[in-house]
Amino acid sequence: MKPADASTSAPAATHTDEVIAQAKQVLLQNYKQQPIVLARGEGSYLWDAEGRRYLDLIAGIATCALGHCHPGVTAAVKKQLDTLWHVSNVFYSEPQIQLAARLTKASGLPGARAFFCNSGAEANEALIKLARRWQHAVKGNAERSELITFEGGFHGRTLATVTATAQPKYQAGFEPLPQGFKYAQMGDLEGVKRLVGPTTAAILVEPIQGEGGVKPAPAGFLKALRELCDANGLLLLIDEVQTGIGRTGKPFAFQHEGVVPDAFSLAKSLGNGLPIGAMVCSDEVSKALPSATHGSTFGGNLVACAAAIATWDIACDPATMLETVAKGEHLRSLALAIKARHPGRVIDVRGRGLLFGIELDQGAADVLARCRGNGLLANLAGEKTIRFAPSYLVTREQLAEGLAIFEASL
Repeated sequence: MKPADASTSAPAATHTDEVIAQAKQVLLQNYKQQPIVLARGEGSYLWDAEGRRYLDLIAGIATCALGHCHPGVTAAVKKQLDTLWHVSNVFYSEPQIQLAARLTKASGLPGARAFFCNSGAEANEALIKLARRWQHAVKGNAERSELITFEGGFHGRTLATVTATAQPKYQAGFEPLPQGFKYAQMGDLEGVKRLVGPTTAAILVEPIQGEGGVKPAPAGFLKALRELCDANGLLLLIDEVQTGIGRTGKPFAFQHEGVVPDAFSLAKSLGNGLPIGAMVCSDEVSKALPSATHGSTFGGNLVACAAAIATWDIACDPATMLETVAKGEHLRSLALAIKARHPGRVIDVRGRGLLFGIELDQGAADVLARCRGNGLLANLAGEKTIRFAPSYLVTREQLAEGLAIFEASL
């Protein structure tokens, strides 16, 4: 047989093609993954398996607060790996206690205490359990079990947290969902008041709805919820999974509003990419979870805590947070300038600190794909919004480069 002409034969499969083909055979296909294989990272850059470099302005979806392979975090993790990896939570360990001391001191909650887990969903699950048991076991209100959450919010993928997530697209097919959740519209205080009743235990809210399109709570809304909770004997729970650890220019985003919640959750940026979550609550509310009422085998893992301590000390340093605010304003100005040049295409620019969304007039998936093709990584938050959540150490020049790529990709 005559050999196939080189000009018409199929190109040889690349390493990327081979890896993706294997992934489709062995991984659960539950993610809509972008067609690149990331192999190496440094700071705000990633390289794929073919050696192509990308400017990373999503940082693991608001997770790598200090960028990839930060030398300080890397050194802390290596030191802990050479010392001790894991012990049961029936023993004390210093890294866990040192991290808890940082979080509780910065929280502003009276007599604050921390509980560690592995993810944002687990931290929010702890909030839900805390609220119910506080009402039932501490206050003696056995009928109070319902939580009010907000349409467009996102709190996780467990059965309880996906039910708290008031977005039907995440809930479809998992029925029957757990009972005890009611949904209000973000910013609609009167609507929230109408939902409060004798069975309400708590209100759970995000300062900025990340997955819902990067939508900040209206000014004064969190404070109004605090007053509503106080007047009705409810707990105010705040989901800081995406906004916490300095992303908005303060350790926790609720601090911009001068609000003190009863408890809040953390994850994402806390370990700079290592899996760790936390729930922080006041001393009074902590009485709801005495010994043997809640736990986590890997919660407070020593290596993850070492990473979190190193991350916290840099990310929440006052100088870093001032820079985060300044860079956020630079990002906002760049995005607003693009909006002015493309008024029919760019509908809105929203966010705070280094968490921003740019909403387009129609589905943004094609723009996201072109951004990737042009060397920029971001992601979708909803159908029409492209989210930017870069490392706090990103430079102004990198932000300008990224937004220029975004504009060209429009």
